[in-house]
Order: sequence, then C-alpha cells, then structure tokens
Amino acid sequence: MSDYIASSPEELQAMLDSLGLKDLDALTGHLPEAVLLKEDGWDLPEGMSEFEALAKLKKMASHNRIYEDLYRGAGAYRHYIPSLVNALSSRGEFLTAYTPYQAEMSQGLLQSIFEYQTMICELTGMDVSNASVYDGATAAAEALLMCRDPKHRRVLVPASVHPQILQVIRTYGEAYGMEITVLECPHGVLEESVLREALSEDIACLLLQQPNYFGLIEDAETLFAAAAEKKVKGILHINPIAAALLPSAKEAGAVIAVGEGQPLGMPLNFGGPYLGFMASVSAMMRKLPGRIVGQSTDHEGRRAYVLTLQAREQHIRREKASSSICSNQALCALRAAIYCSAMGTEGIEQVAAHCVSNAHYLAHELCEKTKLRLKYPGEFFHEFVTVSEVPSGVLLKHLEDHGILGGLPLSDHEILWCATEVNNKENMDHLVELIGEVAA
Repeated sequence: MSDYIASSPEELQAMLDSLGLKDLDALTGHLPEAVLLKEDGWDLPEGMSEFEALAKLKKMASHNRIYEDLYRGAGAYRHYIPSLVNALSSRGEFLTAYTPYQAEMSQGLLQSIFEYQTMICELTGMDVSNASVYDGATAAAEALLMCRDPKHRRVLVPASVHPQILQVIRTYGEAYGMEITVLECPHGVLEESVLREALSEDIACLLLQQPNYFGLIEDAETLFAAAAEKKVKGILHINPIAAALLPSAKEAGAVIAVGEGQPLGMPLNFGGPYLGFMASVSAMMRKLPGRIVGQSTDHEGRRAYVLTLQAREQHIRREKASSSICSNQALCALRAAIYCSAMGTEGIEQVAAHCVSNAHYLAHELCEKTKLRLKYPGEFFHEFVTVSEVPSGVLLKHLEDHGILGGLPLSDHEILWCATEVNNKENMDHLVELIGEVAA
C-alpha cells in the first residue's frame, strides 16, 4: 500500500510513539508465531505471460457446470434479460462511475437514480424510494431499524421468511439490541391466530415475505390489519415480478416495502452483485437509509436533479448517519431501471403471468404423473414445495445426470421447485418424465 499511502519514516515513528510501540512488528506481537507470514514464507510460482494466465483461467473455468435448464429459485431467479439492459449498463460512463460526492454535477447519474426510485414506487405503491441498498436481506434488516425506538425493540417474523433474510436480521438485531421473535408456520403461511397471540405493546414491527420462502401467498392484508390494532408497523418483503399481479405493499397495509431486485435485469452471476430496494410511506421518509434523489429546477427554471436526502455516514455526522452504503451500487439500480423501461408495465405483467402459469403446470404434472405431492395446500406464485418418499438427493442427482438443475432440497424428502417464464412446456415435460423414472 506504500504506493498509495505515502508515509514518511518520521510520520511512522510519530504514530508508533503515540501508541507506545517500538516498531511495526510490535503491532502483531500478540499473535501466535505460527500464523505470522515471514518474508521468506511466500511460496509463489513464477510469473506467467498474459497468454499463459488466460489459458490457465479458462482451464479452471471449464470445471464449472452450467445448466441450461434449471428449476431452482429460493431468492435468485433466472429471467430473460433484454439485450438492451446489458448494452446500456455496460457503457463506460455508467460502468465505471463512482459515488457522486459533488452530486449535482452528475445530472445524468442522478436522473437514472430518480427514474429507478419512481419505478420502485410504482411497483410497491409507496410514496418514496431510496437509491437502493446491497441486497434484499440487507434491505429487510435496514427496515427493522427504521421502526425501532426505545420502547419498541421487538420484531415479529414468521418462519416462512427466507432463512438467509432471518440470519441477516438476527445479526442486525444483536448489534442494535433488538429481539427477533420467530412465529411458527405449520401450514406454510402465518396464521392470524398465531400472530394475535404474539402481539404485544412492545413490538416495533411485523415483517412478512410475499410470496414467502415456500412460494406461498401470505394473507398480508389481514395480518397487517391485525398488527395495526396494536400500532405495530408492517414491513413487506416482496418479489418485484410478483408485485405486478399481487396487491401493492401499500394496499396490503405495509408502511415499508423492501425486496431483492435481482429479478429486474440482474443475471444470477453465482450469487451477486444483487440489489436491495426500499420504499416507504411519506411519514417514514426521513428514516430511509442511503440516498434519495429528487427533482427540482435550477436558477434558470430548468429541470434539475438533486440529492434530497443523504443519510450516509460519509455525508453527515457519523453519529447521525443511518447508513454506510457506498461504492457503485447505483449500477445495479440502473440495470433495474433499464429492465423496467424495456419491459414496460404490460411486459412485466406478462412475465409474472407466465411464471404463475408455468409453475402451476409443473406442479400439476409432477403430482399427477409421479409420486410427488404438494406439501402445502395454499396458493403460490412461481415456487412450490413437494414431498416424496424417494430421497431428494436421488431425484436431483438423476436430473443432474441429464443436464437439469432441479429444485432446492429443503430436507431429505422435500424439494422447493421454481419455474419462471424461461421454462417451456417441452423442458418441463422432460423433467416430469425423468422424475417419473425414479418416483413413479
């Protein structure tokens, strides 16, 4: 790092003197000798030419197995991405852009964020959206922090929420002194009676996922209405594609809507980078983390975009900050905005309709022509859970042998399946035929 952080010997010595240390080695003196790397401990191979390095990397990459036909979702979904999304988001002015510290000098970037925020508000029905956070789980955790106060530090979360979301909010909860109470869902969804029994005056909010981890549709409107009776705020974690068909988060009674934006133009990419969107009613606006871009006019009356709200610790006093979101997270938000623009309202609705149709067709065929059966009776969007006497590993291995990535195994005999608009009838029929060979 000396090439980037130039410290003179005098400056280094002043630092060491202030710490009461003799030399830099004293900084690691408390560590076991076995874990310290000595100068002669570097066991690095000789350098390669670019040609040799590229050939080696290609050989390593050849070990990856890419499935052209897959039925696994659980938070990351394969959708068709119009070429326009890649073409525009790969332009240098977007791809290499960084956080606009002198924001109003970056009118194009601010406009792209403003357009993104507008589209998220249209999807969620909310009044205001921020400029995005890292992923859907982070968005859920940040939403919990928006609802807490000294008298309300408990959070209700059904067991039907994605396990990774639950892990993240538990981590946040521990750091911020919040108690996370998980409500049982024996039938796959949160029941009103279970919620009412858990409600109390010290609860800050109720977090629901729509559709939930098992693909089922929660009765969000009824549950949020019950929570509101105790002045408990509602947070709805939504799938943005499903939002095109389901009642909006605001219509369901939520005051904050969050979700994973990966379905909006982000490829699977081995797990990221993804996009967390956040939107809320006007009353919660000043608690939104990150940034909010607004539209205004300049001194000549021309349209201009400004950073209306900046809650980042790099912009305001650290003790007042509610977020440390930085780097080029806006690139993922830009992709989402381009995707929504390219697809349009009708296009996204058609994608959602195809997801529902394909998933229900696959579920029907699996239950009719094999020994698999649905675990839960409720309505679902594009994911569902099946139960089989044949071990999940046996079923999925048989599919893998034929070039198909099956659903996600939830247990030894349960599988979470997913079908989107890219799964066609011919391929689904082939999957059912293969499953029938081992579970007929």
